[in-house]
Amino acid sequence: MTPSDDAPALAVFAPNSLPAQASPDLALQARYQSLRAASLALAAPLSPEDQQVQSMPDASPVKWHLAHVTWFFETFLLKPWLPDYEVFDPNYVYLFNSYYEAVGARHPRPARGLLTRPSLAGVLAYRAHVDAGMCRLLGAPLGRGVRDLVTLGLAHEEQHQELILTDILNLFAASPLKPAYDAGRRQPSAGGTGGFVDLPGGIVRVGAGDQDFAFDNETPLHEVLLRPYRLADRLVTNREWQAFMEDGGYRRHEFWLSDAWARVQAEGWEAPLYWERHDDGWWAMTLAGLAPVEADAPVTHVSFFEAAAFAAWVGKRLPTEAEWEHAAAARPGAFAQMFGEVWQWTASAYTPHPGFAPASGAVGEYNAKFMVGQMVLKGAARATPAGHSRPSYRNFFYPHQRWMFAGLRLASDAPAAEGSEAFQFDVLTGLAAARRRLPAKWFYDAAGSALFERICAEPEYYPTRQETALLASIAPELAACIPAGATLVELGSGASVKTRLLLDAAPQLAAYAPVDISETAVAAAAAAIARDYPALRVSPVVADFTRTWGAVGRTDGLVGFFPGSTIGNFTPDDAVELMRGVHERLGPGGLFIVGIDLAKDEATLTAAYNDAAGVTAAFNLNILARINRELGGDFDLTGFAHRAVWNRMEGRVEMHLESLRPQTVTVARSHFSFVRGETIHTESSYKHTLEGFEALAQRAGWRVARSWTSAAPAVAVVLLTPA
Repeated sequence: MTPSDDAPALAVFAPNSLPAQASPDLALQARYQSLRAASLALAAPLSPEDQQVQSMPDASPVKWHLAHVTWFFETFLLKPWLPDYEVFDPNYVYLFNSYYEAVGARHPRPARGLLTRPSLAGVLAYRAHVDAGMCRLLGAPLGRGVRDLVTLGLAHEEQHQELILTDILNLFAASPLKPAYDAGRRQPSAGGTGGFVDLPGGIVRVGAGDQDFAFDNETPLHEVLLRPYRLADRLVTNREWQAFMEDGGYRRHEFWLSDAWARVQAEGWEAPLYWERHDDGWWAMTLAGLAPVEADAPVTHVSFFEAAAFAAWVGKRLPTEAEWEHAAAARPGAFAQMFGEVWQWTASAYTPHPGFAPASGAVGEYNAKFMVGQMVLKGAARATPAGHSRPSYRNFFYPHQRWMFAGLRLASDAPAAEGSEAFQFDVLTGLAAARRRLPAKWFYDAAGSALFERICAEPEYYPTRQETALLASIAPELAACIPAGATLVELGSGASVKTRLLLDAAPQLAAYAPVDISETAVAAAAAAIARDYPALRVSPVVADFTRTWGAVGRTDGLVGFFPGSTIGNFTPDDAVELMRGVHERLGPGGLFIVGIDLAKDEATLTAAYNDAAGVTAAFNLNILARINRELGGDFDLTGFAHRAVWNRMEGRVEMHLESLRPQTVTVARSHFSFVRGETIHTESSYKHTLEGFEALAQRAGWRVARSWTSAAPAVAVVLLTPA
């Protein structure tokens, strides 16, 4: 299917390039007759009036579809290949051409509904005339190129069979009578568990290979590098979409792309196309008529704009075309509803595959010239003829269109691998970047964690001192908000010093789950807590808490604890994403206690990251020492200096490692050259206002239930509850 209303071309197109076959192709004859009869069967329930009307410029009358596919066989097969063929009507070249510039001018697409002549009877006579000619052509020995053209014409007609159903639904939905095309027609159904399937990524092959038939836009077979990812095992359901609507999804601009939000406002979108609000709930127009929305069926008739907004709302994303195709080919049994329910939007623009070359001649026009401004859909719909689609198939529509049978399947990045592999990946990609960087999470090996504990004791570093005093004073108030039997989940736990203030004030806690990327740090903290609080169930988790935690307790009794103003190490957008992920993992009844450093004068801020004893400098340089220890690096630590500066424009303190001379460093057999004064950005610490932080929390689905502020230098602790 294409948003135009016509078909892509064959991957390889060379009419009569091979010798003729010895005898007629009986299988091809039978398929031609069966498929042409199927088109008439689709039109049979419709009156001549039904088949005449064009409901909108994107749709076409059924009568036009029946004539156009017939025009294809006459134009590209009978006229050039059947001797003595007599054209049925020369005017049809103009009336029923779609977009083939090489064939000549055509009737304007938005005015196809004005073609009252020829009548439906005339179109059916045209089909019979062409079918008789095709019977003669197929009854003779054919060259390979002609057989390929027939195959292309049949695939083209299958696409228009789906368009007949797509367009008649749009027409009937506009009628106040809401007629049913087929009252007994089965609608898309539920499937899958709602979980995600992990896929390893790597270098994978996608595109059309050596199958019998493929459109040229599916070619060539090529390699793509995929990062590890996760793909939902089923489609998004109407129930989930209604939750999005009830949460104000169509009214909250933060989920929508700019063009999408403009479209929502201009056209007043508030639900998928064909949905109607009745006194007893939502109903939707289907080919079986108007019916209540089936909660567990896949949502249908949504645009790319809507699909992307829903994915943003739920904290996921749409899969790329290559991810979807690789999953469908590599793990077909792991996914429900890949084919035969609804077409599925991807995040990929409709552009040529590497090495793509359009077919020669007029039939090559349909793909190359449409490869801009549209998005790819994969799979197949219930209206798609059986056997028409395949993993490499590329459907494409404009991002605002939604009258076709389109839904979505969610994806996400896979949880980051822990340990040396992930460390090496982050180091190599960070050092290779135009502005060199190293993620701050890698500060905290055993040596780094010990150095950070020393930093917290330095007189210039006020955040720990101020937050500890504040927590000590408000611990009873916080404890009063914690339900009995809850699990305290501490993110980036380190030594868990502040945790004890909460544990002492909240004996009703049943379990403690420290989460930290440093195995030594989290193990030591967990052992100390388990020793001092023997009634508490302690379950340490070694993980990057920005990605995943695993199972830590009942989802109706989880309390997140994120002290130390560590939230300031994340950009505002990343902080929102982190808090959104925490919201998802803590569940609908979760609480989240967050420590934040408040904005204040520059002198106080920069002094906190430039202590006179040089402990922060040693902490910063330790990441280079860790690279040397674990990745075989050869950093000369005397060749780099710690720098901490206040970035007023971004509202953050930045830590850098500055190269003191020109030098080349080797890490894991990769070489990196530095000039004098060039820096590696190792950490940012954003300083918030209470109002600004509350706005970030609201974007992530939280609200600030309580907040407490210390004396100067001011820090704050906030209690977040689900919005």
